[in-house]
Amino acid sequence: MNVLILIAGLFGAALALAAPLPAWQATDGLDDPHLGQVWDTHAQRWLEPQQLVDALLDEPRVILGERHDHPDHHRLQLWLLEQLQAQRPQGALVMEMLQSSQQPQVDALQGKPLPADPMLAEELQWQPGWDWALYGPLVRWGLAVPQRLLTANLDRDELMAFYRDPSSDVSGYPASARAKLERIIIASHCDLIEASQVAPMLRIQQARDLRMGQALATAPAPALLIAGAYHGRRDLGVPLHWDGQWGAAPVVVLLSEAGSPLPGPEQADFVWLAPGLPEQDHCAGMRAAAES
Repeated sequence: MNVLILIAGLFGAALALAAPLPAWQATDGLDDPHLGQVWDTHAQRWLEPQQLVDALLDEPRVILGERHDHPDHHRLQLWLLEQLQAQRPQGALVMEMLQSSQQPQVDALQGKPLPADPMLAEELQWQPGWDWALYGPLVRWGLAVPQRLLTANLDRDELMAFYRDPSSDVSGYPASARAKLERIIIASHCDLIEASQVAPMLRIQQARDLRMGQALATAPAPALLIAGAYHGRRDLGVPLHWDGQWGAAPVVVLLSEAGSPLPGPEQADFVWLAPGLPEQDHCAGMRAAAES
């Protein structure tokens, strides 16, 4: 009987290992020969997705950096979580998209029968800035499967406190990282941001990275943090502020797009390639508003 159980377990594991990637939703770069594969920045070679699963199985802390509006990034995240769970229990899913004040609502739903999407989003006090259609499946998985679904972001009141307090320390950034982030902040605001706002926004960036790091470090292991790519980067985000007392630094996996430059080991340990989304001029509306 024990032999039969073992065989059945191995067969089930084999099926899990063979799970195909989700069908692509984005359409740019579908002819890229490495689509769906993973670039190992240290070994300088391409891996199959299952090899990424194998590499992460024994890692206690993982950061998965995403493009927030990319549907394939979210589908790959769920695929990875399911493959890891099939081979060992996942301790926690930690999400940037959830603020600390939402943890009581999350805890009240953890491991319980879940309502339909509109009601579930309402009970979680889901923030409208995050597309529920993209994140809903991940939230459902986090409430149903691992030990904990954990919040990782600051509340608005906390963010504003850092924004208004010029004494907030940003010494955690080396000069090179601070310069890069300042350029990113300016570019993300379409070069329309006032110079006086850059330093407060940098304080917010560091405070969010620290909160995410604390949430990941204290989560039941193995834990996986889903966050924006800049928060995930080793040279700019959470790993930069990782406290040695929290244990080994997390492994960083960045979800990328076909046609984009491949980051090096200074940014990530692994880079997972998805199709690209069509380019959009996100600044057109802001420029028009500024000129009117």
